[in-house]
Amino acid sequence: MTIRPVPTSDADETESRQPTSESSALAQSLGAIIAERVREFRHSHGWTVGILARESGLSKGMLSKIENAQSSPSLATLARLSEALAVPVTAFFRGLSEEQDLVYVKAGGGLDIQHKGSGPGHRYQMLGTMRAPYDSLEPMLVTLTERTEVFPLYQHAGTELLFMISGKMEYCYGDQRYLLEPGDAIQFVGEVLHGPGELITLPIQFLAVKSVSPSG
Repeated sequence: MTIRPVPTSDADETESRQPTSESSALAQSLGAIIAERVREFRHSHGWTVGILARESGLSKGMLSKIENAQSSPSLATLARLSEALAVPVTAFFRGLSEEQDLVYVKAGGGLDIQHKGSGPGHRYQMLGTMRAPYDSLEPMLVTLTERTEVFPLYQHAGTELLFMISGKMEYCYGDQRYLLEPGDAIQFVGEVLHGPGELITLPIQFLAVKSVSPSG
């Protein structure tokens, strides 16, 4: 006779769905993929949620939340589902990489980063990066609201594209200076020293898209 584990509460077997700024997008994608796989494998057996609950020892309420991407199952829960559905645990993650081919960032939702040498009134917002092997671009929204006597210049591998959104500034590239106003774009090789020069009209905002080596 097979002894089934006693169903446990959702709180015991699922992780909190409270989002954090670092992991919210990945957690949502992961939850959606697992939900899709659980439904797929359950349907392939011709089982109802009730049958899967009985076979796995999990509650129907928990399974409903998992299949509707309302809760992220713990590894222990995935192990029970793996045994009941006769699939490897890794099968629940099939399709995750495909689901990461789009990064959606709402206005103001970019990740603030600290640029070496930057002072107050300089805000850098990373607009998300793709998962390997599609991680060849680094888009960043730069907002300058205060002038500084000396602005740091940068060097990096690859190329970079700047698109001016608002304000007016002089942009340094090697020993050259270029006036950038709203609507202007400039594209250059990153190995040459570059960066904002004179900040003429504040506030200044521009989009910077840097190319980098994939997975590097």
